[in-house]
Amino acid sequence: MSVKLGVPSKGRLMEKTFDWFGARGIRLGRAGSEREYAGVVEGIEGVDLVLLSAGEIPRELAAGRIHLGVTGTDLVREKLGRWDTRVVELAELGFGHADLVLAVPRAWVDVSTLDDLDGAAAAFRARHGFRLRIATKYHRLTRDFLREGGVADYRLVDSQGATEGTVKNETAEAIADITSSGDTLRANHLKVLDDGLILKSQATLFRSREAPLSEADRATITRLLVQLQVD
Repeated sequence: MSVKLGVPSKGRLMEKTFDWFGARGIRLGRAGSEREYAGVVEGIEGVDLVLLSAGEIPRELAAGRIHLGVTGTDLVREKLGRWDTRVVELAELGFGHADLVLAVPRAWVDVSTLDDLDGAAAAFRARHGFRLRIATKYHRLTRDFLREGGVADYRLVDSQGATEGTVKNETAEAIADITSSGDTLRANHLKVLDDGLILKSQATLFRSREAPLSEADRATITRLLVQLQVD
């Protein structure tokens, strides 16, 4: 048996992850073509690389099918209920930064806080006969945030495409989505609420609490974390 390390299978997250490990003496790479999802690890014995989508990695960690995984904080906290009982956050990697935010139309000049949104939501329902719709891919995180913020009269609608466009397309009145620069929000005439930061996310190395470990596996993980300079 060997320690299984899951990393994103494509894009900048994969490249940055490879760079981060490489700078610490561990080379990660594909075993074959771009279409193959097998990987190679050089610089340490006993570690197998598994290439997965960033969204699959939280589930694989929680199921115990991989021992370690690199993915976004937002994905772990959204996909795993009671996430901290299922995985351990080992190290933030310093890339893949993005904020999960709550945004409303810029034309809503009287709505700048969660309290304002709560009042606007009640007025919206009274006027239109249905609840204010918030489009998001992050249902768990958004629902928890709104509950803690005292916002009640709304409903979440699932967004599988460009979330920022749902307000313009009149399929939602507000959104909760990931943003890096805010440019797309501004282009769609949206503004983030003053207290609308739901979560600051970045690429993070996690360890599964569920994956079975032999003594040899434990020793391998210890060597790996020492080499990576992770406490």
